[in-house]
Amino acid sequence: MKRIAAIFLSVALIAGCCTNEENTVNQPLDYVSTLVGSMSEYALSTGNTYPAVAMPWGMNFWTPQTGRMGDGWAYRYDAHLIRGLKQTHQPSPWINDYGQFAIMPVKDADLVDEDSRASWFSHQSEIAKPHFYQVYFADHDIVAQMSASERAAAFQFSYPQSETSGIVIDAFDRGSYIKVIPEQRLVVGYSTRNSGGVPENFRNYFVIKADKDFDASLYKDGKDIALTESEGNHMIASLKFQTKRGEKVNLRVASSFISLDQAFVNLKEVEQKSFETVKNEAAERWNDVLGRISVGGGSDEQLRTFYSCLYRSVLFPRKFYEIDESGSPVHYSPYNGEICDGYLYTDTGFWDTFRALFPLLNLVYPSVNEEIQQGLANIAKENEFLPEWASPGHRGCMVGNNSASVVADAAVKGVNKKELEKLYETMVYGTEHVHPEISSTGRAGHEYYNTLGYVPYNVGIHENVARTLEYAYNDWCILQMAKLLDRPQEELDKWAQRAVNYRNVFDASSLLMRGRNEDGSFQEPFSPYKWGDAFTEGNAWHYTWSVFHDVQGLIDLMGGDESFCTMLDSVFVVPPIYDDSYYGIRIHEITEMQVANMGNYAHGNQPAQHVIYLYNYAGQPYKAQYYVRDVMDRLYTAQPDGYCGDEDNGQTSAWYVFSALGFYPVCPSSDEYVLGSPLFKNAVIKLENGNKIEITAQNNSPATRYIEKMSMNGRNYEHNFLKYSDLLKGAKIAYKMSESPNTARGTASEDRPYSFSRE
Repeated sequence: MKRIAAIFLSVALIAGCCTNEENTVNQPLDYVSTLVGSMSEYALSTGNTYPAVAMPWGMNFWTPQTGRMGDGWAYRYDAHLIRGLKQTHQPSPWINDYGQFAIMPVKDADLVDEDSRASWFSHQSEIAKPHFYQVYFADHDIVAQMSASERAAAFQFSYPQSETSGIVIDAFDRGSYIKVIPEQRLVVGYSTRNSGGVPENFRNYFVIKADKDFDASLYKDGKDIALTESEGNHMIASLKFQTKRGEKVNLRVASSFISLDQAFVNLKEVEQKSFETVKNEAAERWNDVLGRISVGGGSDEQLRTFYSCLYRSVLFPRKFYEIDESGSPVHYSPYNGEICDGYLYTDTGFWDTFRALFPLLNLVYPSVNEEIQQGLANIAKENEFLPEWASPGHRGCMVGNNSASVVADAAVKGVNKKELEKLYETMVYGTEHVHPEISSTGRAGHEYYNTLGYVPYNVGIHENVARTLEYAYNDWCILQMAKLLDRPQEELDKWAQRAVNYRNVFDASSLLMRGRNEDGSFQEPFSPYKWGDAFTEGNAWHYTWSVFHDVQGLIDLMGGDESFCTMLDSVFVVPPIYDDSYYGIRIHEITEMQVANMGNYAHGNQPAQHVIYLYNYAGQPYKAQYYVRDVMDRLYTAQPDGYCGDEDNGQTSAWYVFSALGFYPVCPSSDEYVLGSPLFKNAVIKLENGNKIEITAQNNSPATRYIEKMSMNGRNYEHNFLKYSDLLKGAKIAYKMSESPNTARGTASEDRPYSFSRE
């Protein structure tokens, strides 16, 4: 009893802070490194991240730029030169950037282009935190610091003794404009450089205000044009002044997608504040957001990994709306090019983030997702489709129409209660249409899927099995919305029938999903190791399990629990064989699967990330506990190579956050989370409704990954799932962990998580 009392006392103590095993108290922000995942390249991703200085879900991010202008790998940990401090909206190197411009302090203001102004730097003189970045530019003898608000930023540069000091403002190529107003210490302009997803009238307007007088030169396409205002392909401004050694020069910077006038409104976020005030306010906001989840009783490395993952989980999707002078939200619409009222968020791929990122928002940050959902309703009014990959508008990337999952999960959990009819109408429209310019928006192959019950392999629609499986799950999500809205029984029946279309691409001879021709025959030849082709960035071993809503139905197709678990075991047992003939090259996801040494399990890409938890549906939950802990222990760190593949807008991080807490949303839009193995001895989730989820794990350690027994609110708990509706009321979950598995716990039929077939 004394041990139990001590555990609950520990939980109370960590409610507002983090506590490691030595009881050292820190703020959550202290554990975060923004460099995690930045040691990446085209051929091998360890996250494909960059160190973003931002506010949670902030409209603008800032990052040191090591890559050349337009390079999707804006920052690489193995680089030696920084070319500027760049405003970025990039969600992924594969999607690239938009609305970008760079600022670089220099000792010689004539060093203007990105190569001549670049400076060597060292990680030993670099501080990379969510609210603050500092680096020493060795070639200029300048210490640069930056911090950020929602839509603005503050910079402070400490200069050497120099008669020619300066600041270079690079508005980038493909169309830009700059005007310098020295008498007001002001620079204004815009950048149009983008990678797609914007209308013709897209501009990112910026305003930059200095606290020191300057002379200025304008460069148009590399030539000094002796003007104070110009537009062209590539505009650069060079501000010039004298400095004494140690002299600090400050900039206040803001931008807007609406207008220059709105950029000045956004500048008010930082205009009258000192650099330290901006920095401290950003730190306070980050500690509040990260502190919604407190964990303790783990190693410092585990704490660093957890909070660095949580940082990534609350960056995207980013705000794309602004607050006008009257205090109302307003946004430039990348869907119709107009200025519209209301909220809008962007820079997320639902193919990735429907899985764990949005469920995390619904549990811990529902007020944020309520705004996101209102933004989706606005998108539905501004064009005919919901986005599937938004950056900032529709982008052609991935498959499925998992916007259905994102909308339904928020609706059924009561996070969003507005515009549901409009959202439902737009969801339904997307099941029968495909965007005329973006084939990944809407449903490619819908004419086959809606009649045959699958997208055929031989009709020229690539990744057809992946589409079929995701459409079936998406139809189940639409069914949940239809029920919520009391739609006619005829509609309910249609979605229910389509929700089991996954059966149509199951091959009983191999017990795997397989391409199926229009005449009903299966594809020949068939290799379960072939990446792409019928699947998306994976093979049959990865995608067969994409029946999130009806795992019992898949178990039945495979012949029962024993056969199902044998097939699951095989994922981890078969060697990392692969066939890359569809791509013609070995894509980076293949390499990341190989080097992980987990057979054909590919945690570095999203389709397989729920697979481990499926043992809970078939009477062997202890295997889920084993593998979940194995992945957390081996495939995640707080180092620059800390991920085992693309981090992808918070999804791979949200997997870790959920898994470290001990449960995971296998089927978003259901009421359940599936159990794994808690990583920490204690955790507290502070819900927005004022309740708390308190989790303790007695005897927890790296060697004790198995659940011996569990209680919920003081009562023995045998289920392999937790209900959202129960957690929302506040809950006390207590585990007792063991070195050996309890093979009897959680094996009864009633202990299995939700499946559509069991309704």
